Amino acid sequence: MTPNTPERIVVIGFGPVAASLVEGLLPGVADGRIHLTVVSAEKHLAYNRVLLAELAVGATEAGHLNMVDEQRLRQAGVDLRLGAKVTRVDRSRRQARLEDGGALPYDRLVFATGARPVIPTLRGVNFEPHVEARLPRGMLALRTIEDATALNQVLKREGRVLVLGGGILGIEAALAMAKAGHRPVLIHHGEAPLGRVVDADGGMLLARGLRAAGIEVVSGVRATGVEKDEKGFTGLVTEGHGVIPGDALLISTGVRARTELASGCGLKVNRGIQTNEYLVADTENRIFAIGDCAEVAGRAPVGLLAPGWAQAGWLASFMLTHPAPRPDAPAEPMDASIVPPVQHSSDVLMLKGQGLEVTAGGNVSAGLWDDGEDQVTVFADPAEGRYLKLVTRQGVPTGFLAMGLPRTSAELVLAYERGSVLPQDRSTLLRLDDPCALEMPVAAGPDDQLCRCSGATHGQVARAVEDGCLTVAEVGDACRAGTGCGGCRATIEAMLRLPVPA
Repeated sequence: MTPNTPERIVVIGFGPVAASLVEGLLPGVADGRIHLTVVSAEKHLAYNRVLLAELAVGATEAGHLNMVDEQRLRQAGVDLRLGAKVTRVDRSRRQARLEDGGALPYDRLVFATGARPVIPTLRGVNFEPHVEARLPRGMLALRTIEDATALNQVLKREGRVLVLGGGILGIEAALAMAKAGHRPVLIHHGEAPLGRVVDADGGMLLARGLRAAGIEVVSGVRATGVEKDEKGFTGLVTEGHGVIPGDALLISTGVRARTELASGCGLKVNRGIQTNEYLVADTENRIFAIGDCAEVAGRAPVGLLAPGWAQAGWLASFMLTHPAPRPDAPAEPMDASIVPPVQHSSDVLMLKGQGLEVTAGGNVSAGLWDDGEDQVTVFADPAEGRYLKLVTRQGVPTGFLAMGLPRTSAELVLAYERGSVLPQDRSTLLRLDDPCALEMPVAAGPDDQLCRCSGATHGQVARAVEDGCLTVAEVGDACRAGTGCGGCRATIEAMLRLPVPA
């Protein structure tokens, strides 16, 4: 690479995180500093996987999931290789080798390969853990548009859908189906759904809320196999619960980072492709990893959009301002005083729908009577669907679980992310959800996060509204807020209704 030659950047993968990186790099592509190539095994443009359940139940169309404009990218000079597959990365020659025999030379390369669904060991299902699973007809993981289309066909004929797995994605899919008038069955191994997030009491209340929403919940199930006929899946074989019949099985038992390419070229992998706090995966500062495939500074991938988009934004800014090392130059260590490392995003989880409202963050495993520095506060009102478990250390929340308490949840999220000290009398927090209360919760500041998927702040959305945005879609085009799971749409709509300052 010479001073007048564009830097060659190759991105492997084209999901939502890669799309954000590409958008961030467009200024460098447009002015000729960067030659950007994106290789995607899928034939589709980058789309929002969070909304696949909405597509499956017919609440939206496939085109509404698109996250990029193909014509705009190609006209800007981005080389899109859709339906192509990288089979090997040759680090010594700095080439990404393609399945068709071609090779893409690079000066810097980014792994944005995401994650694949974990397929449990079930009799009647043959798969290899490190390749894309070929599931029998009627079994799917809801990770692609094709999965959503297949599920939609089952729902159209009023088929009975079993959802295997009690995590957030499985619950959201079941809630979407229930909202559309279907009767899904949520089957999971633990005592209650969201077992890694909720405690025993919160889990019981969550299960009751799911049943009230129209979901059949079957807990404590050990699935051992599947039954099939000539048309495909007919039932899930379990220990203790017999065969649970169904017309489709949606598998939502977790995901595993796609690390095979990275491992094959000698990079370190564990729960993901191991990188430092600058997203660098090699010793030459030429290879990076972002999103669900990356284990950043020892932190496992969390499977949420917000951290991936934060990483993509940071990396785009870094690449635009720091060109690749010269071909024969030794790698220089990063200097945190000059280049601040990527910031870790919040781990707050939110679940809303069909009368359910669950917000959680941090660790709530501490018990009321445990010895140690943690102070535990619990409030429960099962008859009203309300529950709060709060763990603090020196007055600062380190973990919380709130159900049916929307205003208290909002206050706790701000305190948790700011590291603020809570009132000594914790019961004052509950007054925020008293409809007769005169007290108002602390207002979010301009730097507080509003959209947990994109990382957009209250200030960014306010500026978008002041600049003339009239709809949620226009706000999304301006700052990405509201383009992920949709959980912040109500807040954006409220801000759009406020009078714009003169």
